[in-house]
Amino acid sequence: MAAGSLLALLDDIATILDDVSLMTKVAAKKTAGVLGDDLALNAEQVSGVRAERELPLVWAVTKGSFVNKLILVPAALLNSYFVPWMITALLMIGGAYLCFEGVEKLTHKFFRHEEDEAHRKELKEALVEPDIDLAEVEKDKIKGAIRTDFVLSAEIIVIALGTVKDQPFMTQAAVVSLIAIVMTVGVYGLVAGIVKLDDGGLALIRSTAKNAWGHFKRSLGRAILWFAPVLMKTLSVVGTAAMFLVGGGILLHGIPDSHAIVHQAEEMVEHLPVVGSFLKFITSSVIGVVIGIIVGAIVLAMVSLVQRIKGKPQAPA
Repeated sequence: MAAGSLLALLDDIATILDDVSLMTKVAAKKTAGVLGDDLALNAEQVSGVRAERELPLVWAVTKGSFVNKLILVPAALLNSYFVPWMITALLMIGGAYLCFEGVEKLTHKFFRHEEDEAHRKELKEALVEPDIDLAEVEKDKIKGAIRTDFVLSAEIIVIALGTVKDQPFMTQAAVVSLIAIVMTVGVYGLVAGIVKLDDGGLALIRSTAKNAWGHFKRSLGRAILWFAPVLMKTLSVVGTAAMFLVGGGILLHGIPDSHAIVHQAEEMVEHLPVVGSFLKFITSSVIGVVIGIIVGAIVLAMVSLVQRIKGKPQAPA
């Protein structure tokens, strides 16, 4: 009898673990869309310091990220347990925020070159200034990176929780906790690798060996130094596209009868010669991206208006 009960318990545990494993894979696919932007933003945040301080700075931000998760994961789970209807609302807010970030990035890319260049020049001048307090610069960078991480972590956790909102509470807790840990370790492990790419390339270039192996190392070093900035730009582009794909997809699924709208659009393009099948395949994503751009532009306009109103000097009494 006891043996039978033990086997039944083990079977239940195995079933739960299978569910957790499956739902974690689903949640990881959903949150992977934020990963490219997460990598690009965090790698950019911790760049611009001395080479020997890069990894300690990444480690400091990683610890801050874990603290963020310790705050966000219980808060999200409590929200799901007591007010589950809020998950959909939070997903819509998160989707709108992702699209807002995407539109803001595009705006900076195409319309605010002078502001970005001025910021970079100011940072470079600060780093070469002999009287500058580099410890204070590092603290500011760490604080900024942790603030950025808090927002991105909230997005990841809400998206992950949205994929398991219909599952038992324990499954939700296990999946969201696993996603939080895996994403933190994965993101900052990759960030550490990215920020040290150029140092690795320089080390290879400095090889003085005259043989074929030395020539290969120097060639590889030059290739790495060429690849590092290309990787950063690629991550930034992929991250921006992912913002609209993920954020727009969330908004689309939150619209009542959206499935019917998507189905009608798919039927319209399905019978087109040659490209019909391909267009049908991407229809849902394209509609989501269009909705994401529209919503992001509206949110950006509202935020800009509020900032202008707050920035206006008050009229004299």
